[in-house]
Amino acid sequence: MEEKGLVITRMKFGLTCSLVTLANDRYSLWKLGITHVLNAAHGKIHCQGSHDFYGSTVDYYGVPADDSPSFDLSRYFSPSADYIQNALNTTGARVFVHCAVGVSRSASLVLAYLMIHQHYTLLEAINKVKERRWIFPNRGFLKQLCALDVKLRKTSQVHFTE
Repeated sequence: MEEKGLVITRMKFGLTCSLVTLANDRYSLWKLGITHVLNAAHGKIHCQGSHDFYGSTVDYYGVPADDSPSFDLSRYFSPSADYIQNALNTTGARVFVHCAVGVSRSASLVLAYLMIHQHYTLLEAINKVKERRWIFPNRGFLKQLCALDVKLRKTSQVHFTE
């Protein structure tokens, strides 16, 4: 879907991904039916979203992530995945996940969600998202996602053999 020159990707499970410009347009979010916003670039030097900006119409969750290979995004994988899942458990919910450009931080958090709650492997999650949009998580985030993939596979193997 194209709107105001932006590529807006609606993915399965009620997720929508794009870049920060759409996040700052409350009217467009309303038109898209967005009920929850996960900002993967929250903070003064990143994107200026907040509970105050969206008011009571949109639930907001901010992750103060730098798009740097040395940034530990993995500490936000589970809380962000849980936020998305809890939102999607609400009837009629639509979740918008964004960062500044929409290809690294937000994509990494969506991949983590698919791995944690939809039980995709990392490769399956990447392929699923790439069916709808181009993504390019930085090498540090990819390493952290690989570690999550290994951890989740070990956990599922333990449960399978018990």
